[in-house]
Amino acid sequence: MALAPTDLYIPPQKTTSLIGPSGCGKSTILRLILGLVTPTSGSVEFEGQRVEDSNILELRRHMGYVIQDGGLFPHLTAMQNALFMAKHLNRPAQEVQKRWDELCELTRFPKDAAHRFPVELSGGQRQRVSLMRALMLDPDVLLLDEPLGALDPIVRASLQTDLKDIFQRLGKTVVLVTHDMAEAGYPSDSIVLMRDGRIVQQGTLTELQQTPADPFVSEFISAQRSLVQL
Repeated sequence: MALAPTDLYIPPQKTTSLIGPSGCGKSTILRLILGLVTPTSGSVEFEGQRVEDSNILELRRHMGYVIQDGGLFPHLTAMQNALFMAKHLNRPAQEVQKRWDELCELTRFPKDAAHRFPVELSGGQRQRVSLMRALMLDPDVLLLDEPLGALDPIVRASLQTDLKDIFQRLGKTVVLVTHDMAEAGYPSDSIVLMRDGRIVQQGTLTELQQTPADPFVSEFISAQRSLVQL
């Protein structure tokens, strides 16, 4: 999705949700942050540095990325997937093992499933492994692109609760892409509602509900039949 001229500031150590209809540009913003696409005009800055081809590999080591289906390597076990980048960077084995133990506790991933392959894990467990992999290098920013979209409602609700707790405990900068307003409002400090490549309104869930900047804001919220008082 092509973006209109966009000026967006993501506050540090807060959770920001990007929400809107399919194809509105939410995932494009994540790809711009990651340097997977290059803006035709303007620039993207990460922690004061302009994101460019010359520095993107180094900058990505400060970013964790989780996609909808987890993106796990099917031929690697859960533990091998989670430790992939740490092993690639030759981090000390003792340090890596300690980090694995910490992340299992943080994400509530069962250690006895460490040597199972992705196909042997539940959908929720696969997403926990994907989250552990994203957090393995202790990134400054965590980017999540529809991380719960493929899960059934019960598993999804459980992971929503766990993610909110994880975000609060870690105090990291989080950018969450979703099309579900309840999912956006539950863990987020700020919601960015988009339409056709443009930001329609940015604010808290209460602000969007009580002072909509455009009729589309009210229309979008009203269409969210699952939205409950948060």
